[in-house]
Amino acid sequence: MNDADVSKQIQQMVRFIRQEAEEKANEISISAEEEFNIERLQLLETAKRKLRQDYDRKLKQVDIRKRIDYSTQLNASRIKYLQAQDDVVTSMKDSAAKDLLRVSNDKNAYKKLLKALIVESLLRLKEPSVLLRCREMDKKVVESIIEDAKKQYADKAKVASPKITIDEKVFLPPPPNPKLPDSHDPHCSGGVVLASQDGKIVCENTLDARLDVAFRQKLPQIRTRLVGAPETSRA
Repeated sequence: MNDADVSKQIQQMVRFIRQEAEEKANEISISAEEEFNIERLQLLETAKRKLRQDYDRKLKQVDIRKRIDYSTQLNASRIKYLQAQDDVVTSMKDSAAKDLLRVSNDKNAYKKLLKALIVESLLRLKEPSVLLRCREMDKKVVESIIEDAKKQYADKAKVASPKITIDEKVFLPPPPNPKLPDSHDPHCSGGVVLASQDGKIVCENTLDARLDVAFRQKLPQIRTRLVGAPETSRA
């Protein structure tokens, strides 16, 4: 083999090696690009997922804040509404309490009322001996009707006439002072309190106590009238 043939073979080998190197380099480049694209897509998907999670979290926070704000406003409205209702009910009760003060102004009517209250209290207690308390200003009126009340009770209950002792040491409070409307001192608009001699059974039959009972019993109806009838009950 002459030098020309050797040179030719060497050139062929060089071209072959170079071609293989280029093909290998090309394969490496393509593989690296594919891996880069895959990694880039993965990073992109991760970033997108994080953005979606952040968005969902913030959206949920906004929704929660809206619900909290709505609930707070609703509760505040309910409290104002209930307070307004209570104010109206209190005003009605205060007005009725003022009317009670005028009951004792009619002497004859109040005298009959006191006797009826004493008889009613005796019928509730059904005790042979009771202690009676009244306002100091009503003491003379009570003394004037007590015998009639005892007789009326005895006739109704078919029992012997009871012994009634008027408490002259402790009286019910006087009526409220109109000049001190905001005073919280104890007061009584009229009526009586009867108790068994041992004090274990008490019948509070004052006008104020009866007003409290009446309001407690009628309060649901009063609130219903304030609110208005439900739609389903309207024809």
